[in-house]
Amino acid sequence: MNIELEHIEQDERVYMSQKGDLYFANVEEKDSRNDYCCFAAFPRLRTIVQKMPMKLTVNSLKHANDSSSYTEISSKANSIKQRKPRMLLPPSESGSESSVTILKGDTLLLECFAEGLPTPQVEWNKMGGDLPKGRETKENYGKTLKIENVSYRDKGNYRCTASNFLGAATHDFHVIVEEPPHWTKKPQSGVYSTGSNGILLCEAEGEPEPTIKWRVNGSPAEKNPFAGDVISPREISFTNLQPNHTAVYQCEASNVHGTILANANIDVVDVRPLIQTEDEENYATVVGYNAFLQCEFFASPEAVVSWQKVEEVKPLEGRRYHIHENGTLQITRTTGDDAGSYSCWVENAKGKTALTANLDIRDATKLQVSPKNPHVPKSHTLELHCETTCDSHLKHSLKLSWSKNGEAFAMNGTEDGRIIIDGANLTISNVTLEDQGIYSCSAQTALDSVTDTTQVTVLDVPDPPENLHLSDRQNRSVRLTWEAGNDHNSNVSEYIVEFEGNKEEPGRWEELTRVQGKETTAMLSLAPYVRYQFRVLAVNEVGRSQPSRPSDRHETPPAAPDTNPQNIRVQASQPKEMIIKWEPLKSMEQNGPGLEYRVTWKPQGAPVEWEEETVTNHTLRVMTPTVYAPYDVQVQAINHLGSGPEPQSVILYSGEDYPDTAPVIHGVDVINSTLVKVSWSTIPKDRINWWKTKSLLDGRTHPKEVNILRFSGQRNYGMVPSLDAFSEFHLTVLAYNSKGAGPESEPYVFQTPEGVPERPTFLKVIKVDKDTATLSWGLPKKLNGNLTGYLLQYQIINDTYEIGELNDINITTPSKPSWRLSNLNATTKYKFYLRACTSKGCGKPITEESATLGDGSKSFGKIPEGVNLTQKTHPVEVFEPGAEHIVRLLTKNWVDNNSIFEDVIETRGREYAGLYDDISTQGWFIGLMCAIALLTLILLTICFVKRNKGGKYSVKEKEDLHPDPEVQSVKDETFGEYSDSDEKPLKGSLPSLNREMQATGSADSLVEYGEGEHRLFNEDGSFIGAYAGAKEKGSVESNGSSTATFPLRA
Repeated sequence: MNIELEHIEQDERVYMSQKGDLYFANVEEKDSRNDYCCFAAFPRLRTIVQKMPMKLTVNSLKHANDSSSYTEISSKANSIKQRKPRMLLPPSESGSESSVTILKGDTLLLECFAEGLPTPQVEWNKMGGDLPKGRETKENYGKTLKIENVSYRDKGNYRCTASNFLGAATHDFHVIVEEPPHWTKKPQSGVYSTGSNGILLCEAEGEPEPTIKWRVNGSPAEKNPFAGDVISPREISFTNLQPNHTAVYQCEASNVHGTILANANIDVVDVRPLIQTEDEENYATVVGYNAFLQCEFFASPEAVVSWQKVEEVKPLEGRRYHIHENGTLQITRTTGDDAGSYSCWVENAKGKTALTANLDIRDATKLQVSPKNPHVPKSHTLELHCETTCDSHLKHSLKLSWSKNGEAFAMNGTEDGRIIIDGANLTISNVTLEDQGIYSCSAQTALDSVTDTTQVTVLDVPDPPENLHLSDRQNRSVRLTWEAGNDHNSNVSEYIVEFEGNKEEPGRWEELTRVQGKETTAMLSLAPYVRYQFRVLAVNEVGRSQPSRPSDRHETPPAAPDTNPQNIRVQASQPKEMIIKWEPLKSMEQNGPGLEYRVTWKPQGAPVEWEEETVTNHTLRVMTPTVYAPYDVQVQAINHLGSGPEPQSVILYSGEDYPDTAPVIHGVDVINSTLVKVSWSTIPKDRINWWKTKSLLDGRTHPKEVNILRFSGQRNYGMVPSLDAFSEFHLTVLAYNSKGAGPESEPYVFQTPEGVPERPTFLKVIKVDKDTATLSWGLPKKLNGNLTGYLLQYQIINDTYEIGELNDINITTPSKPSWRLSNLNATTKYKFYLRACTSKGCGKPITEESATLGDGSKSFGKIPEGVNLTQKTHPVEVFEPGAEHIVRLLTKNWVDNNSIFEDVIETRGREYAGLYDDISTQGWFIGLMCAIALLTLILLTICFVKRNKGGKYSVKEKEDLHPDPEVQSVKDETFGEYSDSDEKPLKGSLPSLNREMQATGSADSLVEYGEGEHRLFNEDGSFIGAYAGAKEKGSVESNGSSTATFPLRA
């Protein structure tokens, strides 16, 4: 440093040695300064010591005299400055060789510096070998060789060579590697019994080789020998040990680099085995794992250890049992039978001791990750589930953890929430390619752990193909070759080759061909006169890749057209006119510049010359001498390079005019009541008009409503369906074409015969008894003739797979819309069929089901009117006690005043009024009621007296202040209190349903049981009401469908 504590810059020419000396290979004028200072720092003392500044003066070369030339001066200067290298470090006094001793494991530093001009370059090498790779570095511009962690392999001769173009200087370093002593075998302490033999070993290594000495209790062993001891440098052997042999033996190893000491305690004792493990220890393991039962002991002389099950006499034997030196019993691959108590016996010459250990065997934890090895498309969601089965004693310690490729996830997943861990479930949203890997679920309990893995493969669309190359260029073909991109775990199924070059739509890519996924080349068929550019897309099961980079351009030469226009057709708006049109060729079909169309035509089959015209657009107007005449027409594509292929002729017709002739109707054949066959004179494209004039049933005239039926082609007859039976019709026929319709034929009058009627509009069972049923029905919408009567059929069905015999009843009075059936079975379900009939037969049936009543029940009529749930209604007929009744409730649901649907709820119950009536005639019941009345009177009298005295009845007061809902309910039910209020539903039983029940006044209604219409039903729609007094009359309607029945309880 200088006086201002600035470092002297070091380089190849200037070097500071390890000892602090500053060397110059050669000096320059800039090296002159008077403040070279040496500073020595002592970090632990936090002290820096400075040496007095030193001065260095560099004298420059002076001119000998002013007359000397520059060349002479320069030659003299060079002769003084340039010189070959000479060693300065190590100093030349040490000679060309020196010796260096280094301890094994330390860092070796060799330094070499030479003076000379030009500045010498320093190189290092090892004589007879190579410098240790990875541990050697060259520092300070190669002047210092540093070798770290020196080993015995690094000893030998190292040469330093300093050279310039004038010569070289060398110095050899003889490196000696030495080492302080270290133990290879230390003496071990031991406990011996009287009369036994033993040996102590002591071995050490080092460089130079260490000397070994023995000491006993701190004194040299040679000065204090025991009888029978044999002492050598590496061991001491004992024979016939006695208690006085107990001592501390020390082994000492030393060389010039240090001394090490090892102690061994020799104890000579005789003692009965002492078991150090506590008795009745409990151990647990899982099936299939190893169990270790401890039995640590101390014994001298040596003891024998044996294990056995408590309930067994013999010691444990077999390959599954192993007793370690410290007494521990190891049971490998445990099973459930290994559970129980075990005894450990330790025995020597002085005695024996035992302990007991208990072993529990738990079921092994099982784990399975699902799904196994899933393939998940990118951006989808992956859900992994870890299903575990664990012993009930281990569930409290069960812990699950997830990891990917050996790296554990955080407890709840990732911070961004994309990966969520919820115990046994791992969910990955928006899967990416980075999510691919091996996922592990680990279950760990207090006794075992198990892991299962699944390989997650992420699928994605392929990477775009690369390096497109064109070869084999021809006029109509070229070969395209590419390199496949990464398929992202889904094999490429095919490649799509697209091209761009359409002159009409530049920049628009179109598909050219497809190639199988295993191919990476394709020979492409090309069209003339196109400047092509290609790109390729790869397709796998996930989807399409992005397009590849476009290929080079390839331009094909022009040629004559390869095809002619298609879809040649005629369009005419006027007679004798023929406007010929066709589909123009696409840009890729033109094959060259100057596209035109040559159109030729002539009358079909005529021996005349073709007429011809060439146009550039795709339409041509031609006038013809006749109306709707056939012509042969051809259209051919041409361009500057030639014509297309020979065109095909098509037949086109000239313009049409309106038909001028009406067809003649030959006759109308009536097939049945709704279908007729019409025949007429032949004219192409005919049309039939017909309309109904009147019904033959009532003679009523109908307004004219024309129906139309068209027939194309050469037809002279047609079938007219869907006519009304038993009616009169008028029918006309006319011809038509694209211009319009011609004149109609004269109307033809015909009549359709009678048919069978439609089904009746409804069928209802309006009254049933135990052996009779009354049915009512409505007329069919269409009678299709004179109604002659009805066919009524019925049979037993009774909710079984078997049905009864079908019974027929012919009703010959069509004006009577009801019938009463008798001689039916009681409590039996029937199905009824009703058909309307004419002279032609009977129509389709309408059906209804109903059940007769049982013995003791009274008939119940069904009222054919709907119930308005917002009103209070009552049944028309009075229910008889003991009879089983059916109540059908029709609910109407209204939306915007339109009825959407109707629900019919049928409830069935049994009247209990008769039961109460019978009870009221019993003597014991009358006596009980009288006693209750008397007690009530006495109680009221006492209350009245107390109240007059100014006091209050405490129980009554408490009830008034805090009424108990349950007590109140019991009171209501016991005394049958009745309320006419619309706001309060009737509670308890229904004493009003008795033999004196009337049909007016307070007659029962289904609507009385709640506020509005909703209180009639629970949330599921079931009926919950009971009968109460009604103030308005209503009715109950039953539809024809079969309904469920429920008990109606009083």
